[in-house]
Order: sequence, then C-alpha cells, then structure tokens
Amino acid sequence: MKLKVTVLIGSSGTGKSYQAIYLAKDRNIRYMIDDGLLIKGNKVLAGFSAKREKTKMAAVRRALFMDRDHRSRVKAALYREKPEGILVLGTSEKMVNLIVNTLELGEISERVFIGDISTEEEIIIAKKTRKNEGKHVIPVPTFEIKKDFSGYFLNPLKVFKKIGKGGLQQIEEKSVVRPTFSYLGKYKISNRVIRDLIFYAANKVIGIYKIEKIEIQNMQVGLIIDIEVKVVYGNPIIPLMECLQEQVKYEIEEMTSLNILAVDVSVSNLVII
Repeated sequence: MKLKVTVLIGSSGTGKSYQAIYLAKDRNIRYMIDDGLLIKGNKVLAGFSAKREKTKMAAVRRALFMDRDHRSRVKAALYREKPEGILVLGTSEKMVNLIVNTLELGEISERVFIGDISTEEEIIIAKKTRKNEGKHVIPVPTFEIKKDFSGYFLNPLKVFKKIGKGGLQQIEEKSVVRPTFSYLGKYKISNRVIRDLIFYAANKVIGIYKIEKIEIQNMQVGLIIDIEVKVVYGNPIIPLMECLQEQVKYEIEEMTSLNILAVDVSVSNLVII
C-alpha cells in the first residue's frame, strides 16, 4: 500500500507542533515526523530531538536527518511499522521536501500551511510566546523525551475537550521545552538535589561503603560530577566504579533530564567488614 504523505508547513514559532495533533486526528494519521523524531500517537519510535542540540545549525542538521546513523534508525523504524500515512512538519516547503526525500517517503499527497488551520490571532500568540519565553512544543508526553533531552522542561501542556455541560476530558499531553540553544535566563536544579540522587544511586551499588566527597560542576550543556568513595574490601574495583558511574548517570538523567557530561570516580579507602 502506498504511503500517504501529508506535510504541515509554517515558520518557526507559529504553533505547528501545537496544531499538528489536531491535524493528525482530523486526517486519521498515526505517524508524525517532527524535529528529528518519528512519533506514533504518543510514543517516540525513533530519532533524536533537534531541540537537544547546542546550536541552531546542529538543530537544523538533526531535523533534516543529515546524520547517517540518525537517518538509518528512523528509516528502519518506518520499514518495521509500514505506516499508511504520515505527517511531516517543517518550517518551509524546501525543508519538508528535503525530509521527505531523505527518508524516501515518496510523493507528497497534501500540503497544509499553518495559516490554513490556525487563525491570525493564534499565530501571533504563538510567535510572542516563542520570542518572549523561548517555549517549544513537542507533540509527545514529557516522559517519552525526558531521557533524550539535554535542555530542560517547562510544565507539560495538557489538551482537553468538552464532554457535555461543564465537563472536560484530557485527550493529549504535549511536552513544552526550552532547547539548549535558546536559553532565556538560567535554569537550575539545586546541587543538593543532585547530591541526594547520587547518594540514592550509590545505595543501589553493592560494594560501595560510603561516599566521602561530591563535587558538581554546572556547565552550560550539562554536569560534570566528581565522586570520592570508600569501597568494601574484596570487590573488583574497576567494574564496581563503572557500575557506580552508570548508575549515577542513569538516575540523574532519568529524574531531571539534565545532561551528564562525565562522572569521575576515585577510591579513597578500602574498608574491611
């Protein structure tokens, strides 16, 4: 069966991702390409968010699937899924054409422009929000992209519909994020919180006796963590340290969505128990 390709075109900050979910429902489209991600319903199937990149140039390259590995992963997922239809989002006709051609999706069946589905007032509000607050919308729940995002999250955006007099039913949740390359002001999670997560992670690693010292460097694109520990005598040191590094990285990235650049671990002492 031939894949039906629908594209949604609108300049940056006009509310494409916000409107995409409604367009997809109206056209009965279950798959979407947006900012480097292949999305099915509320789940990310493949890809890496362009909004995690450090520069606009890198974000554009990611959104256009110019990286071979990134492109291959998304194409493989499309091959497995064999969708009947897909919605591709882009800031221009040139961009959606490049994405469609790069992913070998075939001919474009329908072109929809943001002005066709949004009022002028809605577009003005979306542009103002983007300019003043740096907010972006990705049409998947927060937990789906948290593990793959190096910037930070604003409050999840919940979409409701009326179900009778005075009643509301939630139909979608979308993630409102501010990408790394468009920080407006600073976002900070207390180092105390990070320390608590490190202690929590260390408690899961059998063989770690005690954490002696923690130093946290807050870089613009993530954290560098130095940990000094006491280890129970008789445990293999290198595998134990590797396990601790992996556990600390996993817990912090999973709980905060912050990017961990490095976890450096040193052993101060061996303890016989």
